[in-house]
Amino acid sequence: MKRILSVVGARPNFMKVAPIHRAFQQYSPEFEHCIVHTGQHYDAAMSDAFFTDLAMPAPTVFLGIGGGSHAEQTARIMVEFEKTCLDLQPDLVIVVGDVNSTIACALTAVKLGIPTAHVEAGLRSYDRKMPEEINRIATDSICDYWFTTEESGTNTLLQQGCEKDKVFFVGNTMIDSLHYAMPMVHNSTILQEIGIQKKEYALVTMHRPSNVDEPEQLSALMNILAELSNQKAIVFPVHPRTKQKLEEYGLMHILTTHPDLHLILPQGYINFVALMNNADFVLTDSGGIQEETTVLGIPCITARTTTERPSTVSLGTNILIDPSPESIHKALHKMMNEPRKIGQIPPLWDGKAAERIASIIVSHSLYKQ
Repeated sequence: MKRILSVVGARPNFMKVAPIHRAFQQYSPEFEHCIVHTGQHYDAAMSDAFFTDLAMPAPTVFLGIGGGSHAEQTARIMVEFEKTCLDLQPDLVIVVGDVNSTIACALTAVKLGIPTAHVEAGLRSYDRKMPEEINRIATDSICDYWFTTEESGTNTLLQQGCEKDKVFFVGNTMIDSLHYAMPMVHNSTILQEIGIQKKEYALVTMHRPSNVDEPEQLSALMNILAELSNQKAIVFPVHPRTKQKLEEYGLMHILTTHPDLHLILPQGYINFVALMNNADFVLTDSGGIQEETTVLGIPCITARTTTERPSTVSLGTNILIDPSPESIHKALHKMMNEPRKIGQIPPLWDGKAAERIASIIVSHSLYKQ
């Protein structure tokens, strides 16, 4: 029997690993797929909701790392994951995405001589001020195998010298989860709970340091949302980081005095997809939301200087704008008053990426012999 370990650390990882776990079930008992949850981001209610929503089993191992600085968190994950690898003796480690757990577990596994694969490899924002960009670059530089979601990722890896026969364009496992979830999404009651109507609201998410850490920028963004709510209802699931900064800078009153600006807690996967799927448009600084809105056909404004997911702009419904207040004002006015961009779904974003990954791992023997 071959044992595969997949690592999850933060919310986006759950969506990427759940379909991989399901895909490996068809190769049981010859292959055992285990999930290691580092606990990099952990809230009991939210984690339970994600595992339930995505039909994931309880993790084989929960490391319980918690917060801390990037260095502290990465170091603690490495120490604990090394113990896990020595105990479970995996034949392959799969890391996904670009969080601290990704680089920490990749570095640990590679140093132990365990073949390591990166799912969602090759993506680049070319903005080294983003911690995720450093994690992406470092992870790709040490892994043994790379599974890419789009052409830009494949091209980047080949340009940096990765062996062509170890780079596999398979599609996007986040979109696998989206396909899997849609029957449940249609049964969500989140709109009724909030008191909003389909296509009559904008969905907003903001959490990146460049948007929420500086008082002037955050204040300007919140005032823009307050102004927009006079024209269209807004649903704003407030990220813990954003909530902390709003309270620290004394800005919460801007939002709470507008009745059509609905501040809600972070949502589980099913409810959040329902909010995306029924929104008139989305304003975000997230990575994965750019991909999900493209597949759902929902117009998306991404307030960032760069994106590591260029296919969502070149093919999809995503519009990338500078996060200055002036640019956001202009983009929102255009979204509200002019014809909208019509996108198409990128190649292989068909809900079968995880099946391809499992098949390639098995058929190409991408594991310890």
